[in-house]
Amino acid sequence: MSERSPRLGYLLTAVAAALFAISASMARVLLDDGVSALHLTEMRSVLALILLVSYLGLTNRSLLRVERVDVRRLAFLGVFGLAAVQVTYFAAIARLDIGVALTIQYLGPGLILLWLRARHGRHLAPSLYGAVALSVLGSFLVVEAYNGLDGLDGIGLLFGIATAITFAINLVASERAGVRLDARTTLAWGFGFSTLVFLIVRPPWTFPFAIFDDAEHILLGLGVGVLGTLVPFVLIVGALRHISAARAGVVATLEPVVASVVAWPVHDQVLAAPQIAGILVVVAAVAWVQSHRPQLEAEAAPVH
Repeated sequence: MSERSPRLGYLLTAVAAALFAISASMARVLLDDGVSALHLTEMRSVLALILLVSYLGLTNRSLLRVERVDVRRLAFLGVFGLAAVQVTYFAAIARLDIGVALTIQYLGPGLILLWLRARHGRHLAPSLYGAVALSVLGSFLVVEAYNGLDGLDGIGLLFGIATAITFAINLVASERAGVRLDARTTLAWGFGFSTLVFLIVRPPWTFPFAIFDDAEHILLGLGVGVLGTLVPFVLIVGALRHISAARAGVVATLEPVVASVVAWPVHDQVLAAPQIAGILVVVAAVAWVQSHRPQLEAEAAPVH
């Protein structure tokens, strides 16, 4: 593994979060025009898989080959990480306010820290726990989750917790894979297994191909697949070669911040005072986590 550069890891994660946020506007158009959330997720996975495998097939086929010992781990990432985090998230927002679901999802990095402490006896710096707590609080304010607390649905909360768990699994499994494999190899196989899941849940003949009968929708679909999926996921997995999953999770909370800032001029959505406060809190959390030197061995997810 190449020498770690935490600064590069933070930068890659921040750019990925920005791309996720910006592509949300493209995804919103497709959802409004009749593409279901699950079909949109399936399309993202299929496009990312086809584009990545095609690129590697033309430029470096050796990156498509993995050892048998890695297949099980990559299958776990694809099914219980890439696929499950999206399925559980959509199940959560079907019963909860989207802000509440997002806030619960961002508990994932905290779960990673608790897992490292309880299961592997890792003693991590209190500053890292503080940064995770700040990022969750900031996200809670940015997405205005406080507006969706009335009459919380029990099953929705369970799906929300499942989203936090699968978000943590996605980060940890990607970090583990990055110890041995290139980010592109990891995602080619990961998207392969996640695509298999989606094709079973939503067979190809159920996909609304008729919606993509004009250049605008085709370009939006490609935008979601490339800028909103393939590129940011490659950046995230690449970042996990330099920073721990928990630290990447904190920086990833920049996504709703960027989305809110972009929505201000683009969609004429005025930011409320709590949202502005939340943005400042998230930025403070990201700055905090970067200002404290990482404990490389203690924070790293165990490979075995």
